[in-house]
Amino acid sequence: MPKTPVTVVGLGSMGSALAGAFLAAGHPTTVWNRTASKADPLVARGAILAATADDAVRASPLTIACLTTYEDTRAALEAASLTGRALVTLNSGSPAEARRMAEWVTGRGARYLDGAIKNVPSAVGAPDTLLYYGGDKTVFDEHRETLRVLGGDTVHLGEETDLAALYETAVGGTLLPALVGFFQGAAALRSRGLEAETLLPYATKWFEMIISVLPMYAKEIDSGDYSDPAASVNVFHAGAAADLGLAEEGVDVGWQRPMHDLVRRAAEAGHGDLSIAVLTELLSVGAAGSSTTEKRPWRPSGRP
Repeated sequence: MPKTPVTVVGLGSMGSALAGAFLAAGHPTTVWNRTASKADPLVARGAILAATADDAVRASPLTIACLTTYEDTRAALEAASLTGRALVTLNSGSPAEARRMAEWVTGRGARYLDGAIKNVPSAVGAPDTLLYYGGDKTVFDEHRETLRVLGGDTVHLGEETDLAALYETAVGGTLLPALVGFFQGAAALRSRGLEAETLLPYATKWFEMIISVLPMYAKEIDSGDYSDPAASVNVFHAGAAADLGLAEEGVDVGWQRPMHDLVRRAAEAGHGDLSIAVLTELLSVGAAGSSTTEKRPWRPSGRP
């Protein structure tokens, strides 16, 4: 059975990996990039280089745009005719930006699917690589097998266009704090002449522990019942001094202070004996800028 022709717009490291996966799977693949020379390795493998973005979009029923931002995507496709095409974006941005992108795309007569890749370029095409999408399910259903070429763990989150961006930013919020925490630990070891590699067995176990408690915290958050803590706000509040004490080893710990301030505010609000997951309530901000705890009181019993 003939494979669906695909167009890839944007040939950075990720875009090139996407196009390479389509080529490896036998899909006729058209590519376009502002700097045309970036397409040379793909052309050598059989890709067709379009002269313009419009030519690229017209070449295939399905276009995958992989640029840095939604603004970059709109700029690249401004002169392209999208009518009757299906467009999938795989770029970074906020849920609000995804909604604006959807309006722009559908206003130009195209169907739209917004997506996110939860891995690095070298993992594109692997059976366990996760990609999730939000938006027009007819696009997802029609091109499901084509999209699965990019990763075997391919999920449609729902018809709301901004869902992929919402989950992307929700999950992505854990990345930088986790990495900076590891880098801080590496800096502390280096101050003693020790190699960062020696931290790996213990950091790995620590991350595994964190993973193991996430279901418990999710249950507390969903129920609104924080009254039976495995680790309370007070425990974290008491530990702040030790965390910040690492500064005496020649490490800059200033990045931690806003997190400890959040814990302090929870303790001062009378939540010290509750689970640390109660911080979710302080982080939930209503439209008027006040916290959810002010607008939607919760009780330890879990009843709203």
